[in-house]
Amino acid sequence: MTFERDLGLKLKQYMSFLAAAAVCCFISVSALAYPASGDSLKVDIRALKAKTDLLMKSYRFSDAVEVFLKAEDNADSTSRAEIDRLMAQAQNGESMTGFCCSPVVVARQRFPLKDFFLYYPLGDGVWRSVPNQLDKKADEKVSATFVPEDADVLYWSSEDQEGIRNIYRSEYQDTIWSAPGLLSEQMTSDDNEIYPMLSPDGSQLFFASKGLYGMGGYDLYVADWDYELNDWGLPVNMGFPFSSPYNDYLFINTDDGQYSIFASDRNSPADSVDIYVLEYDSMPVRKAIDSPEEIEKLCRLDPAGDAGHIHSDGDSGKGLGENDEIRHYAEMLGNVRNIRESIASFSRSMDECRNRLADAPDSLKASLSAEILSMEAALPVLQDSLLRQTRAIQQLEMSFLRSGVVIDPESLQRETEREVVGSDSGFRFTRHRMGPSFSFEMKSPEPEFDYSFQILPEGRFALDNTLPDGLVYQIQLFALSSKATVKQIKGLSPVFERRGKTGKYVYSAGLFKSYKDVLSNLNKVKRAGFRDAIIVAFLDGSPVTVTKARTLEKSMRELFIVRIFPADGNSLNDKELAIVKVATEADMSRSLEDGVVSYIIGPVDGRDEAERIAATLKISGIGNLRVESAGMKIANED
Repeated sequence: MTFERDLGLKLKQYMSFLAAAAVCCFISVSALAYPASGDSLKVDIRALKAKTDLLMKSYRFSDAVEVFLKAEDNADSTSRAEIDRLMAQAQNGESMTGFCCSPVVVARQRFPLKDFFLYYPLGDGVWRSVPNQLDKKADEKVSATFVPEDADVLYWSSEDQEGIRNIYRSEYQDTIWSAPGLLSEQMTSDDNEIYPMLSPDGSQLFFASKGLYGMGGYDLYVADWDYELNDWGLPVNMGFPFSSPYNDYLFINTDDGQYSIFASDRNSPADSVDIYVLEYDSMPVRKAIDSPEEIEKLCRLDPAGDAGHIHSDGDSGKGLGENDEIRHYAEMLGNVRNIRESIASFSRSMDECRNRLADAPDSLKASLSAEILSMEAALPVLQDSLLRQTRAIQQLEMSFLRSGVVIDPESLQRETEREVVGSDSGFRFTRHRMGPSFSFEMKSPEPEFDYSFQILPEGRFALDNTLPDGLVYQIQLFALSSKATVKQIKGLSPVFERRGKTGKYVYSAGLFKSYKDVLSNLNKVKRAGFRDAIIVAFLDGSPVTVTKARTLEKSMRELFIVRIFPADGNSLNDKELAIVKVATEADMSRSLEDGVVSYIIGPVDGRDEAERIAATLKISGIGNLRVESAGMKIANED
């Protein structure tokens, strides 16, 4: 046992040395990440990402940003947008180094990715297998939904029509659950949000996202409940050491107020995660850390008093009875599993090193080749250890048979996994049982009315006949003394109803922003059976002639704004304010609407200019923003 533990520790230290050496080799990456000065070549995004991932995952964000900037200078237009997106993650990481905290780590334990959530102190039966009524499709990160028996509010993650995971909410209302509803716009990104979990008092919502302001992979976020707005406030990235360039998810605070717990693959193989148990701190002190080595050390989250050692053995024999031989047998099973995982991880590391060797310049190939040879020499030691452990298990099983003792390895393994805890950590990881399948009555979501012009098998009247402000064109169909029927509108949607000056009901189809758009649909309406259909126009809800509307259309330009939501929900910091000043000369003002603080840049002339400003801000690390219409137009200059 001692030999295996020492071997594992030495192997982990050796792998850390190799990773550090590889990072040093790739700090000078100019020849690999972008073409020589003056060349105009399409950047290999996959190769660039592989190289900058190494820097990001070593917390060398400034080095990664430098690589991206040089690659961008030599990239063609098709590559530049993706480079900007990736560079924003590096800049986000660089920015978040100014807000680090140092929690006390109680324990750290590795579990399979497929069921790690069962080891959280949440009790039996609260996790339900996917697919289920709420979540129709499992993926590599999400294979269960948190559905406690006594819950009256549920939060869960599920794919939308585009295959992106969003967070939904439903509450129990008398005898039925409300229709699933998306959370606010600020908590819904263009990528996945997973594992939403409420704090014990319900005042905070923790979740993981790949699409919000982050540094790559899944980051952890927290949103506070706004009692005045009666909704969740802006989500805030929890920063180092909770978030990292790896995948971090499923954060909870325990009901007893003692611990904060989350999972991450930052130090584990691809099929596993480590669960970190931290002392709960309601007001963590945050500080800036400039050294990548210090941030990397912080994010390792080594348990206090036992730095660098993962409790992978644990008291796995507890609960197996008083027979010492059976407990020893269970420990040996656990050792074999851990050695196999180590061999698999070691093999993947060698493959990664070989891949780097293929792309490396001649000056680095000698050192990388030496590293590969060293790793290949160490692998047989692990394989020999696995062989000896397997033989020892077989001999012990034969001894049990001679003694008349029948062992069920699968049953024993399940009992072994029931309790897995570092013997000196003071925290017990207990494997809980999955809950049964479930089915409850839930209201169906009311479909949102689609106001885009369509010709359907059955026509639809507009739910709201109020016309939007600004200039709008419609196609007038007919006027009747009595209300029209669905049959009479012949599949057109949406059809608006208004009362004319003579008291008749006037029906018009569609909402069109330009004369070109309405004209392109006029013949479609005539072919549908409305041969007398004509184009009509409205300005701020009042009728105007089509001639006047076309004149106005040519003389008006729409204004736009860029709205920024501060990361802390209150204000932009000095660095962010400086970024805004560099990005644009447009005015900026602070806004408080319905309890939500935002900063408004503009108005600026046209969507293109607003999008340009937004892209510049995102590249510089300000990611929580959106482009909006300013709700006004200005006349074109002669």
